[in-house]
Amino acid sequence: MSETLNPFEIVQKEIKSACEKLGLDNSVYEILKEPERVLTVSIPVKMDDGTTKTFIGFRSQHSTAIGPAKGGVRFHPNVSLDEVKALSTWMTFKCSVVGIPYGGGKGGVICNPKELSKGELERLSRGYFKAISPIIGPEKDIPAPDVYTNAQVMAWFMDEFSTLKGYNTPGVVTGKPIIIGGSLGRNEATARGATFTIREAAKNLGLDLTKATVAIQGYGNAGSIAARLLSELGCKIVAVNDSQGGAYNPEGLDPKAVLEFKEKNKTVKGFPGSKDISGEDLLELDVDILVPAALENVITSKNAANIKAKIVGECANGPTTPEADKVLYENGVLVIPDILCNAGGVTVSYFEWVQNLMNFYWTEEEVNTRLEHIMVKAFNEVYKMHKDYKVNMREAAYMVSIKRIADAMKVRGWI
Repeated sequence: MSETLNPFEIVQKEIKSACEKLGLDNSVYEILKEPERVLTVSIPVKMDDGTTKTFIGFRSQHSTAIGPAKGGVRFHPNVSLDEVKALSTWMTFKCSVVGIPYGGGKGGVICNPKELSKGELERLSRGYFKAISPIIGPEKDIPAPDVYTNAQVMAWFMDEFSTLKGYNTPGVVTGKPIIIGGSLGRNEATARGATFTIREAAKNLGLDLTKATVAIQGYGNAGSIAARLLSELGCKIVAVNDSQGGAYNPEGLDPKAVLEFKEKNKTVKGFPGSKDISGEDLLELDVDILVPAALENVITSKNAANIKAKIVGECANGPTTPEADKVLYENGVLVIPDILCNAGGVTVSYFEWVQNLMNFYWTEEEVNTRLEHIMVKAFNEVYKMHKDYKVNMREAAYMVSIKRIADAMKVRGWI
């Protein structure tokens, strides 16, 4: 089987496999194999030079069996319809595996934000949101930031929708600035949720975190925060990297000092007291915990047999190919799959939406406590499924998720 599968074909295979292992009626697969709704829009934007350019955008709503659709919007030159459909499907399972009342959504606009002025980016953002406005709203579909979109873009989205409605509607998007209804704790949520799942995995494997070594591939927002949080649990961070290079010190690295160095020098490479290390070598280090926190498809059939970590915590989306998954499972590596490991982000997005609907806001401590409760419960449910059915953790996560969705569809009379 090729490792360059269409992402939508990959997710369809995962749904099929989970349905078969659970012994579910084929109608469950038939309903879940395609999104409920996909919208393609054209967005005319007046450019700074006075010309008009039309951009193409998409919004996919995979499932609303459990609740409104939820998922990010990416602005990228390589956005495609199949990618958006696949990502919306994965979002359904990410929401369901942690038990929050959402289905999956995803959006995208084919563009290169780096080539747009701030004014052009704002006009594109508002144009896209206006175009998809008939199918979104706090009760229907709640977008969020993704690749090359951020809190500012969400603020424009929210303002455009509020203008169309004629009243303030903060709950239409999450990932907003705090001043207009964003949630405390959102910035650290992905890494914090991942840290909770890694901690629970270590407990189940009998791994003492105060003696554990960690390598982190990718030192952006998620990777750098995960490094700090794991360090606070007693772990020794021995290697980190970014797109420019890596830093390795078997005696340990200070995550905060590394981050300060990166902010000043734009890379972790050259951090005082460290040796350079390539991304490939970092993945194959003899460490207890490996955290891929950057790119897709970095663990493949070519290097999976060389992974020495006991736990792989997928902070990134899709860092492990299907072929590599099989090799890691056969070699006794516990992979905490992305749909569980990095679900802290969407969980705190859910908290943000709840706070918007109530117009009552929580402290950061309350957010983190609620996040821990949800992530620990979800990990234990997936780990139990993994043990009961003797499947890898990714299959177990899909099985927990799909069973929940199938139960909802059944009581609603869809199947």
